[in-house]
Amino acid sequence: MMQTIQQVLAKKGGEVFSTSPSVAVIEAIKTMAEKKVGALLVLEDGKLKGIISEQDYTRKVILTCLDADKMRVEDIMTRQIVVTRPDQSIQEVMAIMTDKRIRHLPVMVDGELVGLVSIGDLVKEVISEQQFMITQLVRYIQG
Repeated sequence: MMQTIQQVLAKKGGEVFSTSPSVAVIEAIKTMAEKKVGALLVLEDGKLKGIISEQDYTRKVILTCLDADKMRVEDIMTRQIVVTRPDQSIQEVMAIMTDKRIRHLPVMVDGELVGLVSIGDLVKEVISEQQFMITQLVRYIQG
């Protein structure tokens, strides 16, 4: 049974945490910590402009000794955004994430943002599906 991103979003919910390009990087990092997420989508006038992750922060601010109070999200955000669709399978999306070495993918339909999935969301679903299958198999064997 191939689960889709739509099914993941239905369980997880479509709430997406975001920031704007002009926000100070330190404020975006505080929002990530507060929301317990590893990335924020960068939206401007409702349009997806980029994504900022903890990895962007560590590689582009901390390792270069720049000042997160003075830098803006637009200075370090990833602008080349890979996206997915709700009808794609978890396996397809995990392959994309692995190949591109990314941990978060915005979910888009006709240019509109409908959600965000992380590699953690997908791994959780795969494990859940495997546990369900094992339970069913044990029940079958035990008769």
